[in-house]
Order: sequence, then C-alpha cells, then structure tokens
Amino acid sequence: MCDRHNKEGDCFEYVESGMPRVPMSCKINGEIVHKMVDPTMTLLQFLHKDMSLFGTKEGCGEGECGACTIKMNGRAVNSCLVLAAEAQGSEIITVEGLSKNGELSVLQKEFIKHDALQCGFCTPGMLMSARALLDKNNDPDLEEVKEAIAGNFCRCTGYFPIIDAILATAKKEREGSDHE
Repeated sequence: MCDRHNKEGDCFEYVESGMPRVPMSCKINGEIVHKMVDPTMTLLQFLHKDMSLFGTKEGCGEGECGACTIKMNGRAVNSCLVLAAEAQGSEIITVEGLSKNGELSVLQKEFIKHDALQCGFCTPGMLMSARALLDKNNDPDLEEVKEAIAGNFCRCTGYFPIIDAILATAKKEREGSDHE
C-alpha cells in the first residue's frame, strides 16, 4: 500500500539499488545527455530525478495507463517500462520537447482549442502518443487515431475531444498552417 505521507509525498518513491552506476548517453528534447545511472532506474525515474522533467506522469507504474508515454526513437513508449540504461544512444522527446522557444506546438494548441484536456493528468501521454502517430502518418483516419491512443487512459474527456484535436492537428500540419 502506498504511503502518501512519505517525505516527498510521492507514492512512487525512487529507491537507489546500491549497484554500481552505468554510463548512459542519449539525446533528450534535442540536448545530448551523458549520465551515470543506477541500472535498476526506469527511464521515467531518470527523467524526473536526474533531468527534472516532470511533465511525464507516473500513473500505474505498470505500463497500463499511458500517462508516462514519451517518444523514443520515433515510437510512443511507456517510460515506466524502460530502464534508463536501455535508452543508451536513443533520441527521446518528452512533452516538454513539443513546444519551441516558449511557443506551444500546433498539437498542444489544438488540445486546448478542442477542450481535449480536463484534469490534465493523461494529457502529456496523450500528446506524445498523438505526436508519434502524426510523425509517421500525417493523414490518419479515425481508426488509426483510436489505435494510437488506445494505450492511454483518460477518465475525464470521453476521448472525443482528444480525437478531434488530433485530427485537426493533422489537417493543419498537412495544410502548413501553424506548422510545428
């Protein structure tokens, strides 16, 4: 059972394994990173603890909810299921990497415009799953969008605004308006 009263108020507290650290180099949001990591640390824990990137959320810690979705080498990946050391040589994009120079991406703007976020907890994972889809397919149909976000749970929106936002983004990006 989770102790919500630990010092950091986090149910998913990271505990150092005590094993020798291993080198890991990757590119995160366009920046090359070289770190020594605990071999038992997940990529999600690494993003939070070592990189101070808190947009990626930890929901279930078991790869079932999609809240921790990032893009790794162009694919949507549950960062709670990947060891940080496995990211060696990878290119990683987190939700923080979607905006450029403080300007929200077209996808982020469309999520706002279509009310595709409510409590916001699932939003980073939804955005990253959507971005992975749109980077591979700039003209997805309804079924392809549904499949792309199938691993992301949302308890607030009913999914329709999210789907509308993704389809609207695809159209805008194809037309070249507000292109990312």
